[in-house]
Amino acid sequence: MRFHQAVTFLPTHHQVALARASDEQGYDGIYISDHMFSPRDRQSRYTYSKAEDGAPGWEPDTEWPDVWCVISAMAAITSRVRFTTGVYVAPARDLITVAKQVGTAAVISSNRVTLGVGVGWCKEEFEATGQDFHTRGKRLDDMIPALRVLWSGGWVEYHGPHYDLPPLRMDPSPTAPVPIICGGHSAAALKRAAELCDGWVAAGAYTPEEAQHYLGLLHEERRRVGRESEPFSIYLSLWANPDIDMYRSFEEDYGVTDMLSAPAMVAEVDPSDSPEAQLQTRLDASARYAEDVMGKMR
Repeated sequence: MRFHQAVTFLPTHHQVALARASDEQGYDGIYISDHMFSPRDRQSRYTYSKAEDGAPGWEPDTEWPDVWCVISAMAAITSRVRFTTGVYVAPARDLITVAKQVGTAAVISSNRVTLGVGVGWCKEEFEATGQDFHTRGKRLDDMIPALRVLWSGGWVEYHGPHYDLPPLRMDPSPTAPVPIICGGHSAAALKRAAELCDGWVAAGAYTPEEAQHYLGLLHEERRRVGRESEPFSIYLSLWANPDIDMYRSFEEDYGVTDMLSAPAMVAEVDPSDSPEAQLQTRLDASARYAEDVMGKMR
């Protein structure tokens, strides 16, 4: 089982510093999420909100740096860790922008990028970028094969239901395929993962019982399309205290390949401390998890 450190919601400079530490501490990857902005007049309801007004579980001033800028900065100071987006709201951008940014990050990182995609929920972001919110799922289904073509190198063209590209070449191109995994546990998301993607990533942290339920549905979809024996990555985040036996059970019984952890995110940081001291608290929590959990698993 591989372990990825989630750095979403942390200050941007802490994210970069944690990438270097994670690389040294033995983590397998960094996991980072995506949003472009927080609308003041929000009408959209966050998909997984428990609030009556549908508000997301973070404050409007939460930092959401561009994931590909941050990943490129992280790649420059690391040599091992893989960078996974969970998830990148690809259909809120145009196809060429997505292909160019992800492909360049893959080149800079020496093929250490996994693109985790989802359809998104914030209509205001789509309106700001001029992308159709209502067709986002169908466009993502067409974008996934189009991206694979655009990253394949040399002169390429693509003709699909939503994207039609004449012969072109996009350089530099990755020297290895960029894995694409799908996030979310809706029926459409599980179908997309099983049919079009190289893996699946959980939509937030689940209780063990919830995880078993959604993983069961995922495996049903994979059997339906005849892909149950193909290599497939499964990224899971659990709302439970770290437990070696539980992790091994999910690995052996449900095929979980990658565990998302957040020791730096949940570290008890004193808000009165200096930014440097707060960062050190997170670095220490990261080191303890690496020793106490990852070390025992291996």
